[in-house]
Amino acid sequence: MKKILFIIGSLRAKSFNRQVANVAKEIIGNRAEVLELDYSDLPLLNQDIEQPEPATVARIRKAISEADALWIFTPEYNMSYPGHLKNLLDWMSRPVIPMDYGTPTCINGKRVAISGAGGKAATANCRAKLTELLSFMKADVLPEQVGIAVPAEAWGTDVLVLTDEQKAELKALADNLIG
Repeated sequence: MKKILFIIGSLRAKSFNRQVANVAKEIIGNRAEVLELDYSDLPLLNQDIEQPEPATVARIRKAISEADALWIFTPEYNMSYPGHLKNLLDWMSRPVIPMDYGTPTCINGKRVAISGAGGKAATANCRAKLTELLSFMKADVLPEQVGIAVPAEAWGTDVLVLTDEQKAELKALADNLIG
């Protein structure tokens, strides 16, 4: 059974992207094992602490290495991705073998799906920049993406209700990711 590692770009417990990830997990059902990456304790990338790698970095690299694919669910912050998500990806872009930049990283060649829930632009800017970054990191980014514009009423209730069309888009992306 394939392992899909979910990476939520918002640390907020009731985030819209966590809600979308929960729907995606239901859609996947028993077709794959779904795990969610906890990176809330990841330190800021700093060469002074890079080697030996912090235990949190080792745990995250292992989780990413063991996953068959990644699915990132992220909001858009100021027309880009959140800083903590960038920090995670910066750590994962570093060589696993100290100073050996010729060896693949844990994210190199990894299949990655991208979705995002946010304002009127449905995270389009964030998803474009994230695609550019992940492609630079040599990840295998799926061309299909799901962007969701959060309706006005959800901002007041913290509850995002997806339409049948949005669920169908998530299902199509899940089908592609699982293969």
